[in-house]
Amino acid sequence: MEHDQNSDHPPPYYLAVVPTQPPPEYGEVVGTRGWSDTPSQPYHINQPMPHANVIHVSQSAPPRRKKSLSCENSSHCYRGSGEATLLLVFLVIALWLGVRFGSNGALQVKTNSAGSFLPVCYSGWNKGLADQTCAQLGFRASHSTSSVKDGSSTTLTVTGQTCNTIQGKVSVNSSSCLNKDTVSLQCINCGRQQSSRIIGGSAANLGDWPWQVSLHFRGFHTCGGTLVAPDFVVTAAHCFSRKDSSYLVPNNWRLYMGMVSQTMLPVPEMLEKIIVHESYDDNTNNYDIALLKLTHYVDYSNSIQPVCLPAYDKTVSPGTKCWTSGFGTTEGTARGSTSLMEVTVDIIDSSVCNRNTVYNGQVSQDMLCAGDMKGSKDSCQRDSGGPLVCKDSDQRWYLMGVASWGVGCGRSNMPGVYSRVSRLLPWVYSKMQQARP
Repeated sequence: MEHDQNSDHPPPYYLAVVPTQPPPEYGEVVGTRGWSDTPSQPYHINQPMPHANVIHVSQSAPPRRKKSLSCENSSHCYRGSGEATLLLVFLVIALWLGVRFGSNGALQVKTNSAGSFLPVCYSGWNKGLADQTCAQLGFRASHSTSSVKDGSSTTLTVTGQTCNTIQGKVSVNSSSCLNKDTVSLQCINCGRQQSSRIIGGSAANLGDWPWQVSLHFRGFHTCGGTLVAPDFVVTAAHCFSRKDSSYLVPNNWRLYMGMVSQTMLPVPEMLEKIIVHESYDDNTNNYDIALLKLTHYVDYSNSIQPVCLPAYDKTVSPGTKCWTSGFGTTEGTARGSTSLMEVTVDIIDSSVCNRNTVYNGQVSQDMLCAGDMKGSKDSCQRDSGGPLVCKDSDQRWYLMGVASWGVGCGRSNMPGVYSRVSRLLPWVYSKMQQARP
């Protein structure tokens, strides 16, 4: 399909195949590539859903908790059992968005009294606080915690207060933190490849991309995904068609991990919830991200490992070589690949992607361009939702992008466009926290 450079809307999807019927088997020609129906309500489908014709579900209030939501430096605690809905929502949003990670895993917490994100002094920190903080973000527990130097004049200090949030266990400390040692926290051991080979071929070996997930809808590979925690997978919002409510039923999906061939599938993982970004816009492609909650924790192995989520302020310089992988269409054919394919792509400056000869201003700040302006290196159909990963100086791989949209596959001046994960972290963490048991 040709793209009109003067169009008010972005080009059609080329990374996903979402037909009204199950996708063709491998080797058959790929058909429909997108949809345009936009629901008037945000939707969050939980398993089970008895009636497949129910598409739109208004976002419900966060679950009530027996313990206090906020215990921060005050003589009282707000409890979820009797407060007004507006206050409850406000407190929960503050809870979700009040924790973030900087470079080197530096923990930063935002409290009502501080009004801004501050590092936490390492003095008084312990494994219990680390586990609580990670659990608050939706992880099982913490993986490791240590000290990191920070020159901030103001930090947060651990208090002895009893509370079920990290915000309620720290207070502002205007004096200098001892030795300027602040908390570094890693919730999972992530971003490690178990394969020792040098990556560079077109077909991946088992263990090269252990976070790669294949999403099957009614028995057919339809999209890719990325394992980010033992029971959470990040993918693209547009993989879940709004024209057909059956795409929003968790039982219609199977997730496969630890495999590199569609002809040798392992035992599948099942879905508990499909959580699509409430602000996803299929006209602009903004907020093209979804989170999948598995029914149980997966067992890690040499071929199944989570990728790291980036720091909130993590940027990748144009020209940086990153990698994308998937079971999508290969060059010169409209057929899906039975083998997991990998390709190195260059990060492209958004100003280049927004030129009128490229995407004409349609790449937002929540998107990331990667590929080759000359063409040939790109993700393609059925790669939607798959990972764009970059290796950092700590030798770990970080999920920088989620395959989203573009024109054609490997065309000159038409690189792939990815959802920029670092900009969407608050949403990811908040939904992981909300969906945890």
